Amino acid sequence: MSRYSSGNRAGAVVAIVADIMALILGLWILMYLLDANRANDLVQFVHNAANWLAGWSRDLFTFDKAWARVIAGYGLAAVVYLFVGHAIAGRMSRN
Repeated sequence: MSRYSSGNRAGAVVAIVADIMALILGLWILMYLLDANRANDLVQFVHNAANWLAGWSRDLFTFDKAWARVIAGYGLAAVVYLFVGHAIAGRMSRN
């Protein structure tokens, strides 16, 4: 049995969108840590999308190390999107 009832697909859509947003942010963190080639089109696309998604949290922390700022800023956005997205999806599925 699915977590979201067949009568209310909107909750499932919200959860999937939140998952995709968090996946993009997590993918950028991984690409940054693995020093991906920034001239690559896929890397540029993921970086631009992650910058847009984490615009509100990207420079929130001022750690000395750049990798810590990336993990904290983009990671916070990913966690918030997952938490809020799934909370909204759960509320929509109950109603």
